Amino acid sequence: MSAAGQVRVRRVYTVARRHPWVLGKLGDFKLWLGPYTPAQIVVAFFGALVLIKTVSWWSWLGPLPLAAWAAAVWVVRRPRIAGRAMAPAALGWLMFLTQPPGGRRSGRRAARCGIVHGGFVVEEAPASPSVPAVAAQPARRQTGHRSRQRVPGAPLSPLQQVLAAKGVRA
Repeated sequence: MSAAGQVRVRRVYTVARRHPWVLGKLGDFKLWLGPYTPAQIVVAFFGALVLIKTVSWWSWLGPLPLAAWAAAVWVVRRPRIAGRAMAPAALGWLMFLTQPPGGRRSGRRAARCGIVHGGFVVEEAPASPSVPAVAAQPARRQTGHRSRQRVPGAPLSPLQQVLAAKGVRA
């Protein structure tokens, strides 16, 4: 067979496909009602711990607390909160609740914002001859980059000051 007529098949198996992140599954063997996700293992472990430590409180209820514990383990199998898995969503809420009150800026604690109290007084402006009156000039149509004319007596902008220092007329 020639090299041009051969069909090459290539398969890529990622680690996640070869070893899914579940517990209780080895080959064809599966635990009863398994496989279990890490969230289910956490709920099962801590639920069992709470039930064992508080047996004297709930023993008069019969099998109801055990059924609630089993239901809680089953409920956390594939929950989604806003499209995210439960563990990252819970971590996001935990990080949100532990943020400093002013937030963070560049990873550091930011200063807390506060209300500024103050006031001001509006008074009549004194009539002084130091402020020149700007006379209305007729508008002239100009072309080019020097179309803006400076009103005589008006202060120079920082750009105009730099250009004036260099000897360039703006």
